[in-house]
Amino acid sequence: MFSMLTRFLNSGQQTIRAARYIGQGFVITLSHANRLPVTIQYPYEKLITSERFRGRIHFEFDKCIACEVCVRVCPIDLPVVDWKLQMDIRKKRLLNYSIDFGICIFCGNCVEYCPTNCLSMSEEYELSTYNRHELNYNQIALGRLPVSIIEDYTIRTISSNLPQLNNV
Repeated sequence: MFSMLTRFLNSGQQTIRAARYIGQGFVITLSHANRLPVTIQYPYEKLITSERFRGRIHFEFDKCIACEVCVRVCPIDLPVVDWKLQMDIRKKRLLNYSIDFGICIFCGNCVEYCPTNCLSMSEEYELSTYNRHELNYNQIALGRLPVSIIEDYTIRTISSNLPQLNNV
């Protein structure tokens, strides 16, 4: 009789414990019902990138002195710099500059160490293509200024500091 009574009490405690766990899960579910959605409808809504975002590299051809510092500091020797030495003025003349963004790791070393600041990181992050050869940008494509997300009237911009989820 005593073992039957303890078994009955144990099952009652387990039932109460299970009901408490279910109640705690239900409270968490209800607390999430009051939150704002964090889903972004991508083509029509875009996040404003942070100030230090490292997007596509912008290149200014007129400022470059063909010193090849960007090639030396790049961990994968990615920028291709073609230049010709002009003997009459004893200076290098830049002929071609290209970067393959299919290989680039966007580390920012080339931008940081450039002595003339002809390289800069832009806020452009839409670099996807169907052909990997389209990711090889020459000085003309690198010199193209990206369209700012804020200035595009067809896109609704959303601040990147969305409300953080509270840990319950």
